[in-house]
Amino acid sequence: METKNKSIITFEEHLDNRYGETGSLKRAEFEIKAKAFAIGEVIKEERKLAKMTQEQLAAKTGTKKSFISRIENGHSDIQLSTLYRILEIGLGRKVFLSIE
Repeated sequence: METKNKSIITFEEHLDNRYGETGSLKRAEFEIKAKAFAIGEVIKEERKLAKMTQEQLAAKTGTKKSFISRIENGHSDIQLSTLYRILEIGLGRKVFLSIE
């Protein structure tokens, strides 16, 4: 006999309850912040793989260490050109953009 715990919800249901359904303004704002955080994590990981400090990356890309820190912590919106400069010039990586 199979029983289900009624208090267990999916992650998608949790997001719907907390931030609204996909397509709502509140949900879009959450997803934008989540993606900014994810981009920061990618930059941080690539910087560490390149064995660079935030200060070295900032010097190489013409920014400030505090700016690199804010990006890596998901606390700064960056322009696409800045993202390319950090990843391609600063870290020697290639960026590919995909739109679904």
